[in-house]
Amino acid sequence: MKTFITLAFGIEYDGSCYCGWQRQNAVPTVQEAVERAIEKIAAHKIRVICAGRTDTGVHAIGQVIHFKTFSQRTDMVWLRGVNGCLPADIVVRWVKRVPDLFHARFSALSRCYRYMVNNHNLHRSAIFRKKMAYIYQFLDVEKMQRASHCLLGEHNFTSFRAGQCQSRFPIRNIMQLNITRDDRYVIIDIQANSFVHHMVRNIVGSLIEVGSGRKPESWIADLLLAKNRTLAAATASAHGLYLVSVEYPSNYKIPSPLFNSLALQSKKTLFLEKYFH
Repeated sequence: MKTFITLAFGIEYDGSCYCGWQRQNAVPTVQEAVERAIEKIAAHKIRVICAGRTDTGVHAIGQVIHFKTFSQRTDMVWLRGVNGCLPADIVVRWVKRVPDLFHARFSALSRCYRYMVNNHNLHRSAIFRKKMAYIYQFLDVEKMQRASHCLLGEHNFTSFRAGQCQSRFPIRNIMQLNITRDDRYVIIDIQANSFVHHMVRNIVGSLIEVGSGRKPESWIADLLLAKNRTLAAATASAHGLYLVSVEYPSNYKIPSPLFNSLALQSKKTLFLEKYFH
């Protein structure tokens, strides 16, 4: 009788060439590439579960997955072997055996996303066109920050929920939402227990309307109360969005990615230097 164990992986990927995380027919997805690579090392069929399904073009630094296997390999063999089978735009950052009760999605306490905007009034970037959004109008981050205060806490986020969202309930709890500027870059960090479909990008799209002066600061609170997606702004580009980290109960001892707290704002420059310079 085969004995199964549960493994968790930390995954980083450039989502530019993929139609999102979730496996689909006839289109490239991150899940398909990851499962194919793991299967070559495990020598049997694998089904992986992720912490958060990212959309087409969305990137990840701290995606977490888990899967069950009966193959006996050391962590280093898993790490090097799977990375050797993955395309260059996906990498396994760490490997850890976890209790069988661990679930990458349902065990998570919160997810942190970062949205990057190249806010330059003269030109866009040719090199980073798929790594961040481009807005040429100057964005007032102080207005955006004040407008975002009403989103903190537990609310009905129907106004920021995609029409095709499959979640049964629109109630979510935003724990932190910080908006900062680093020279030409506007950085929006948001942490919540979970997110409805397109929630981060829809919030960003509406905050950009405030930051550009097209809408007053009070507009975000009005949208939240309206519970009507048609009243909010267009969905922001997928290219600027990164799944940065996933928080789990401490007993699982899941390794921390680049950021383990949005409160560590001093790390924002490190993020820019590591990924955009």
